[in-house]
Amino acid sequence: MEEFIRLDAGCLPEMAELYKTAFRGEPWNDDWSDPVQLNEYVKEISGGYNALNYGLLIDGKLAAMSVGMIRHWWEGTNYNIEEFCVSPKLQGQGIGTRFMQMIENDIKQQGLCGIFLQTDSDKPSYRFYQKNGFKELDSHVSFYKRVKE
Repeated sequence: MEEFIRLDAGCLPEMAELYKTAFRGEPWNDDWSDPVQLNEYVKEISGGYNALNYGLLIDGKLAAMSVGMIRHWWEGTNYNIEEFCVSPKLQGQGIGTRFMQMIENDIKQQGLCGIFLQTDSDKPSYRFYQKNGFKELDSHVSFYKRVKE
């Protein structure tokens, strides 16, 4: 049984565990072995101003989540996704697509204009988002500068 829910601070342990599980393996290989770093990260991305976090429970267990915020922009108000993931055991079954459709329906009901997110072009998520109607922004570029040796 599937249940679409809003996630809040009470869900942080389950959110952190799903996030760690989703991103520790291929193709991401993220090292979230430090539980303090993991918990602080999930708190930061899920608890900000205008936070909007969704979850999909399957048989009472968190199977997918979308963590983000409502952002006001000159073109309109959007849902900005910081992190989106589906349990690796459940990927490839259409759950992510159904979950994204649930999110789209909810943000439409709220009167929001769109969804903004970033992903890596060399990961399977790139094709997932394309398949689900997301378009690449030609002029958008992300920058990063490492300052710690």
